[in-house]
Amino acid sequence: MEVVDKVLAGKRITEEEALWLLRESELLELGQLANFVRNKKHPDRVVTFVIDRNINYTNICVCKCKFCAFYREPGSKEGYVIDRDTLRKKIEETLELGGTSILIQGGLNPQLGIEYYEELLSFIKENFPQIHIHGFSAPEIVHISRVSGLTVKEVIERLKKAGLGSIPGGGAEILVDRVRKRIAPNKVRTKEWLEVHETAHNLGLKTTATMMFGSLDKDEDIVEHLKVIRELQDRTGGFTAFIPWSYQPDNTELGKLIKEKASGERYLRVLAVSRIYLDNFENLQASWVTQGGKLAQVALKFGANDFGSLMIEENVVAAAGVKFKMPLDEIIRLIKDAGFLPVQRDTLYRKVRAFQ
Repeated sequence: MEVVDKVLAGKRITEEEALWLLRESELLELGQLANFVRNKKHPDRVVTFVIDRNINYTNICVCKCKFCAFYREPGSKEGYVIDRDTLRKKIEETLELGGTSILIQGGLNPQLGIEYYEELLSFIKENFPQIHIHGFSAPEIVHISRVSGLTVKEVIERLKKAGLGSIPGGGAEILVDRVRKRIAPNKVRTKEWLEVHETAHNLGLKTTATMMFGSLDKDEDIVEHLKVIRELQDRTGGFTAFIPWSYQPDNTELGKLIKEKASGERYLRVLAVSRIYLDNFENLQASWVTQGGKLAQVALKFGANDFGSLMIEENVVAAAGVKFKMPLDEIIRLIKDAGFLPVQRDTLYRKVRAFQ
């Protein structure tokens, strides 16, 4: 089969071939192919993970994404902006548990300008200089630029100067505007999301790329998403990892239209095709937060080389009714039982310690 031969020979596959793999290939053969690519990139039999904490500095958001159960509208009694004492305690707990970084994200709060974010970052770095700050998705950065009357480049430059270490891939969902207009009509379009990441890369900040599939997207949309991030990675090399996960419909507006979650087989299929197609990405992350530990373990044989985060705290996916929890010893056990060496890493994929 031509596409299989191309992959085994280390050649780049086309969008049409990726679509064929997604639709037509036999699942276990697809997994074997993805595992071949994964082992070629990572022959050391290591599976990495990070210990960090998701900190949501505000849940107030004007975006009103139809797939989100976390946000509250301005004026809501349930809305909040994190106070310094709470933030300090969350970071102290993270460090006590061996954490090396925090992922800080929030809603598009119209009351917060660039000065708020600079002060937030400065507070963290002054009190916890050792912590890496992975923060502010592309929609947040575009929102800050609009509220503050600055360009995206100016926002990123100022955030970096204040202590921002890298940018997460949140807000990508599916990078196809036809779908974005239906599931998140007020969110940044594909071009803007890509612009934020390309600008960050050019300013020396690493970022991650993500994909939320299984809402109103089709096979062609998934492949188009992979295409635009592969093209950007060709230009900049600034993405550290790709993280796909499936849409979680519970407690969301969009969930009224979509009753069924993407199956485990669908997740593994998308993951495997991502590993094969994204030949310029070193790291592919399994999503135990949405899939559970056992399926995430299987994902290690379908192209994933990273187990994601211990995730001391996570609120957004949990608001959609998914509450998988996993202690450190369980992550280590799952990785070892799959035949790999567990290694703690930092946000930039530098190894911290191995668990023999």
